[in-house]
Amino acid sequence: MSEQRATPIDGVDAGRTVRLTIPARPEYITLSRLALAGLSRVRPLPDETLADLKLALTEACSNSVRHAYDGGEGHVAISFELREDRLIVEVADDGTGFEPETAGKADDDGELSEGGLGIAIIRSIADDVEIGAGEGGRGSRLRFVKVLDG
Repeated sequence: MSEQRATPIDGVDAGRTVRLTIPARPEYITLSRLALAGLSRVRPLPDETLADLKLALTEACSNSVRHAYDGGEGHVAISFELREDRLIVEVADDGTGFEPETAGKADDDGELSEGGLGIAIIRSIADDVEIGAGEGGRGSRLRFVKVLDG
């Protein structure tokens, strides 16, 4: 039996990236959590780290489900890139988007912006967070990185 290996794309091992697209409805968020749990079988994670990552993922997906499509139909694209020393998670939609500069940050009175608690939770769990427009300038994209212990 011969061993097959995925061909790297731009220096990334394509076999270590998992992509999932779900309808932008709350009942489908569980699928993203199941995919993450499955990845923890490829690269075992401490229970606490996995729980934190599931929480961050749930918050990211919930923001897209809740805010992107104003109750209309749409999709949320999720990717998990598993590297030896880190997990990179990206959640994107092509909905209405939001203002990334204020997301998850407190104003002068110490109040979080609307929907900001989820982003604040993600920022507290992840080692790096990027928020911006989605592909082609439409929608939103939230990318977070968790450095994994050796």
